[in-house]
Amino acid sequence: MYEVIARDGKAKRGRLQTVHGTIETPVFMNVATAAAIKGAVSTVDLEGIDTQVALCNTYHLHVRTGDQTIKKFGGLHKFMNWKRPILTDSGGFQVFSLSQLRNIKEEGVTFRSHIDGHKIFMGPEESMRIQSNLGSTIAMAFDECPSSKADRDYVGPSVERTTRWLKRCIEENKRLNSLSDTVNPSQLLFGINQGAVFEDIRISQAEEIGELNLAGYALGGLAVGESHEEMYRILDVTVPHLPLNKPTYLMGVGTPENIVEAVYRGVDFFDCVYPTRNGRHGHVYTRRGKRNLFNARYELDEAPIEEGCGCPACRHYSRAYIRHLLKAKEMLGMRLCVLHNLYFYNHLMEDIRAAIEEGRYGAFRQEFLQKISEGDSI
Repeated sequence: MYEVIARDGKAKRGRLQTVHGTIETPVFMNVATAAAIKGAVSTVDLEGIDTQVALCNTYHLHVRTGDQTIKKFGGLHKFMNWKRPILTDSGGFQVFSLSQLRNIKEEGVTFRSHIDGHKIFMGPEESMRIQSNLGSTIAMAFDECPSSKADRDYVGPSVERTTRWLKRCIEENKRLNSLSDTVNPSQLLFGINQGAVFEDIRISQAEEIGELNLAGYALGGLAVGESHEEMYRILDVTVPHLPLNKPTYLMGVGTPENIVEAVYRGVDFFDCVYPTRNGRHGHVYTRRGKRNLFNARYELDEAPIEEGCGCPACRHYSRAYIRHLLKAKEMLGMRLCVLHNLYFYNHLMEDIRAAIEEGRYGAFRQEFLQKISEGDSI
């Protein structure tokens, strides 16, 4: 069950009750693609930095290790030793990212595995079965993610097919949840709004799927090549047409600035690889912008990554030492940067939730964006 417990303008402070615990929103979901955070960060570490939700990738777990194998362990939660909620994407994004290795039909999509080239078929039913085997808390409906550069003649029929696929996902999710050997019979299903940057297509499909009474609704196909301004425009016109009494998830977004802006427009679920990917390359987030710890200016810097930060890296180590580890290609340097970035994102969401509850989100947004712009890439 989801409830909105505070609103400040369009920004909403919510709470989603799940079989694996309560999710306080707005929330950032830490991306654990192959059931692990890249950067040698364990699930024990994730608990220590206040992670609420882990996001795992249906396609990647299907092609390597296999969902049937994970089901034998009792599902992802037991397999990766994580008791809190897990969201699994549907594999639909691979329809976009593996565009050279796919063939889309009404039944579903035929892929070539990026690992060994073998042929894989995935449609709505297959995606639901894989996610059911994984036993995730939240399953995403199978969709096609059209390029933001695609023309209307392509996007329109694609979105109509995605809506038909969603209805097949709903039926299969219900069927699987009713089976006696299902890992998680309380698995929730989120639908996905698509439409590239065409406002009317986005709005029409949002209204249609909004009537299906799903557990939550995502906006897909953004942050895939369009400008930030285009993304915000689509959020402005689309989010009001999605159910207010359900979570709204902006998939694959984004930077701290993107998150603050999207919350302002009514979004309350996020995920992105930025904090882990940037951390592995020595780029760390602070309230005054990103630091590149490879910069020579940090060679003798005894300060933590960010003054006042409570993450494991900042509590114990200096910028100079972490820079040394990165330069020496010691994995610890990468790990400390990733821990810091995930802590930063998780605690940014805490501050966002507090600002909404206290009715000061507009002022929070303005101050945050100003500080970030003044100190970007310090």
